[in-house]
Amino acid sequence: QVQLVESGGGLVQAGGSLRLSCAASGSGFSINAMGWYRQAPGKQRDLVAITTSDSITNYADAVKGRFTISRDNAKNTVYLQMNSLKPEDTAVYYCKANYLYRGIPNFNAWGQGTLVTVSS
Repeated sequence: QVQLVESGGGLVQAGGSLRLSCAASGSGFSINAMGWYRQAPGKQRDLVAITTSDSITNYADAVKGRFTISRDNAKNTVYLQMNSLKPEDTAVYYCKANYLYRGIPNFNAWGQGTLVTVSS
């Protein structure tokens, strides 16, 4: 089906920037929505940003104006540009794809997660 591979996490100082990437691979699929979620230690996994196949985007209030989600449909890749990072953005960031597989809708795949650490 679909495999997601993330990259771009790391350690950055507060106020800095990082760019995450997530590439989908496989066969027989068509991506609908792709998004980023994050999970801080001891907390639940929450939506950060999502983009649909018709380029509708949605952001968590905590990241609006600082993060930008974008998508390269030809490469089945989604990006998350994170600017003005804060220590509270520290978390494991996960990519998620909702896709059709051989015409059947509503399959979901998750990436393995990439750690973002923001130091104060």
